Amino acid sequence: MSIEKYSLEKVLSIQPWTDTLFSFTMTRPAHFKFTAGQFARIGLKVGDELVVRAYSVVSSPFDETLEFFSIVVPDGAFTSNLQHLRIGDELYLEKIPYGFLTLARYQLPLPKDLWLLATGTGLAPFLSMLQDFETWSKYQHIHLVYSVRTASELAYVERIQEMAETFGEGHSGFKFVPIITREPNAVLHQRLPQLIENGELEQFVGLQFNPESTHVMLCGNPEMVEETKEALKARGLSMNRRGEGNIAVENYW
Repeated sequence: MSIEKYSLEKVLSIQPWTDTLFSFTMTRPAHFKFTAGQFARIGLKVGDELVVRAYSVVSSPFDETLEFFSIVVPDGAFTSNLQHLRIGDELYLEKIPYGFLTLARYQLPLPKDLWLLATGTGLAPFLSMLQDFETWSKYQHIHLVYSVRTASELAYVERIQEMAETFGEGHSGFKFVPIITREPNAVLHQRLPQLIENGELEQFVGLQFNPESTHVMLCGNPEMVEETKEALKARGLSMNRRGEGNIAVENYW
């Protein structure tokens, strides 16, 4: 692995959400340009080895810093060390971004209804999109659906509201939809595939999936992504290929 592929950046802040979820910001080099929805490859030294993992960028493409959202994997070579970050620590950042989970991939159908479906830290790329004015100008309806196990894992809730007020000022078609799967008293508590299959998600939002107008993006647990893809396809939506189709997923897992 060539170290020349990376720049050395400093940790600026750390935000713990739960014992296993945290966010952090780091310096952003002038050369690092990305599109909302893309991911970066971040490395840290573990002994003599540089361990690298992919992280979707939370930040707006126009921010001066880079923000990321992480889960602690027990005994993981990367996150078990990453969770002990301190302000001023150094991380390696690969100099180019990756990924095609961007709104530019959609050519047909034309933008109208945007569904952003996330579990856990899969929320990250969608937060970046919501901090881009172009997202709000393109779509009449934007639904951010965020599935977690417990209410304590609902990160970024206040920030999401701030994004809607700042970037979506005057936009009347935004809905934030939390799903809490281990709390049966939550308004929505079934897994995403079930909520799509039984129609509860559309009923809650007040809008149906439509092959002629719907764009759906999925990011999160690979099992959720696969099952949700199939549930959406059963509703008549198609995978986005060569710019055409409804469903787009992230593939860095």
